[in-house]
This record gives sequence, C-alpha cells and structure tokens, in this order.
Amino acid sequence: MTDERRAFRPLHVVRRNFLVWRKLMFSSLVGNLVDPLIFLVGLGYGLGKFLPQIQGIPYVNFLAGGMLCYSTMNSATFEALWSAYSRLAVQRTWEGILQAPMTVRDVVLGEWLWAGCKSLLSGSAILLVMYALGVVHGFTPLAVLPVVMLIGVCFAGIALVVTALARSYDVFTYYFTLVITPMMFLSGVFFPRDSLPTAVQFVGGLLPLSHGIDLVRGITLGRPVEQPLLHAAVLLAWGLGGVWLATRIASRRLAR
Repeated sequence: MTDERRAFRPLHVVRRNFLVWRKLMFSSLVGNLVDPLIFLVGLGYGLGKFLPQIQGIPYVNFLAGGMLCYSTMNSATFEALWSAYSRLAVQRTWEGILQAPMTVRDVVLGEWLWAGCKSLLSGSAILLVMYALGVVHGFTPLAVLPVVMLIGVCFAGIALVVTALARSYDVFTYYFTLVITPMMFLSGVFFPRDSLPTAVQFVGGLLPLSHGIDLVRGITLGRPVEQPLLHAAVLLAWGLGGVWLATRIASRRLAR
C-alpha cells in the first residue's frame, strides 16, 4: 500500500462513525444544541438585563463567544470519551477494525478527526443561533469555523488520552468534574478572566479553552486578536500531543 493511500486510512474510521451517527443525527444535534442555547438565552438575556455592559458590549454578545467555545469543547469531549470508549471497550469496534489493514494509529486518528467534525457541527449550530438572535452580523463571524474545528481537535485529543486509560465510564465523571467544569469557569466563558484574582488569572490563561475563547470572541465581536498564531498553535499542540499520547497508550492496551 502506497504512502498516499495509508494517509487516507483514518478517513475510513470517520466515514464508519458518520454512517452510524447518521441514524441518530436528530437526537444528537438536539442534545448538543439545547444546553448551550439555554445558557445563551437564559443568562444572556435574563441575567444580562441586570448587568452593565461588559467590555463595552451587551452581556449576551460577550457570552455568545464563550458559549460557542463551550459547546464545541463539550461536543468533542463527549464524543471522544463516551462514544469512543464504547467502541473501544464495550462494542470492541476498534479490535474489529484492526483486523483490516489498519493500525491503532489509524483508528485513533480517525476517532480524533471524527470528534473534531462533530464539534464543528455543534459549533456551527450555535453560530446559526447567534445569527438568528442578532448577536452577530455579516460574513466575518464565519471565520470562527476553522477555529471551532481547532478547538474540537484540541479537546478530542485530550479526551482520547483519558479514554485510552479508562477502565470504566466512571472515570469520565471525574474528568468532567475536575477538569472540564473548572476550565469552563476559569477560561472566561461567563465573565472576563481579568475579574479573577491574579494567581487564578494566570492559571486560567494557561488553559486551552482560554486560547479558543480569545480567538472566537475577537472574531465574533470584530475586534483585533492579540497573538492569534500563538493561540492557534497552543490549541493545535494540545490536540496533537493528546492524539500522539492516546495512540501510544491504546497500542499497549490493545496489544495485551
């Protein structure tokens, strides 16, 4: 098999997962959309009426960029945790795929790309809601879509490491409680990070979600983004590092 054909093997995993997901597409999209939509409308308009403008804009406009990133992170994380673990340990789909001329690397890369695609769908749905609510206008906000994909593969890579290590679904509850939820509050989804204590600001600035929010909020608000390449590089580094480590752990696990 040529190197060119080998490079496309992970796409077979993406296609396989898409064909399965297509049967449950409606319920999946509703699940990914409703939660951030409730936050956006409930907090943005409900709580926003009692708040002054934040950084010179209405609270709902400030919140929208954060909710877009939150939805993307959640979608990628759920897919790379519960769904990927089901295929790895319960359905044993990964072992079945390895009977074909595929490697563990192909499977993990396929799962990584698929989770990124799922997160792109979720993020696109939230962006559509933002247009419907009049939060964003014109074509410029569409530039967030590549960033959404980048955020998706970032968190998918991290989550796949947890999946490769996990021995039960219970581990994912700890991951959400101890990692995802604190990150949501420290990264500036609901309020500016500069309102936090200095030490907490420093920690929040190191988190990958913070880099995604800085990029997305700048684009959706039409404001210049400081060091955009650095933000993008950090997100990509987390994603690539995660998928590399997940591949190594999964290879040892499946070799037993």
